[in-house]
Formats: sequence, C-alpha cells, structure tokens
Amino acid sequence: MIDMTLSDVLSKGVQREIESQRLYTDLGQRVKKSAARYAFDILVKEEFRHQQILEQYLSGGFKEGALDIRQVVDYRIAEYLQQPEVGPQMALSDIFIIAANREKHSNEFYLSLASLHPPGDIRKLLEKLASEELGHKNKVESLYTQVAFPQTDGG
Repeated sequence: MIDMTLSDVLSKGVQREIESQRLYTDLGQRVKKSAARYAFDILVKEEFRHQQILEQYLSGGFKEGALDIRQVVDYRIAEYLQQPEVGPQMALSDIFIIAANREKHSNEFYLSLASLHPPGDIRKLLEKLASEELGHKNKVESLYTQVAFPQTDGG
C-alpha cells in the first residue's frame, strides 16, 4: 500500500490532465481530418479546465465538503497512472486506444476520489469530471473507429 496525501493525489491528477493536454495536442497535429483536429482541440480545452479545477482544490479554493489535503488515503494510483509509452512509429489507431484507456482511467480516478467525499458540491464536481472523462473516452473511441474501420468508396 502506498500512503499518499490528498495533496499528492491531486498533484498527480494535475499531472495527468497536463499529460492528456499534450497527448491530444500531438494527436491533433497528426490527424488529417478537420473534424478530428477539432475534437482534439475541444479535448485539450476540457482537460485544461479539469487541471484548473484540481489546482483550485489544491490551493484551498474549495471549503465546504473538502477533505484535508494532508489526509493519507490509499487511492490505488498505480492502476490509474501506468500508461504504455507512445512510440514514434505507433499507428494512429493504437494511439486512439491508449487515449481511450487513459480517459477510462481518469473516469475511475475521479469516481474513486468522489466516493471519499461526503454528499455535497465537491462530490458532485468530481462526479461531473468523471462523467466528462467518460465522454472524452467516447469521442476518442469514435475517432478510433474512423481510423481503424475507414469507409470504402461506394460502401
């Protein structure tokens, strides 16, 4: 068991959001379809907003229902942070799978964090972030299907 404070967990969450922004910026530059570029641009903006929310929590911006950021909790972070390395020769469809898994893990991260909070505004916020991450997963999986199963001419 790894003992981490809530501050440690929130900091890891901020790092994950920044990594997601970088990944989606990179993917947006790799794809050719303007709809895919647009989708990645939206994802970058949403992940940045999530980063800001976590940073606000870290800085004490939430009062009612907030946990003490020094509280030690086993969040099983390892399950959420291990991601395969993206290689320069990786197929775009594989990158979409990595991105979808990343969003799935982010959803689970926010749900587990929400479950530690009493009912109230912070819990609702974390549940909303979890839901948004699931929406991101759906978007990336849609992009995956477009790349992995392209429609043929006349089909």
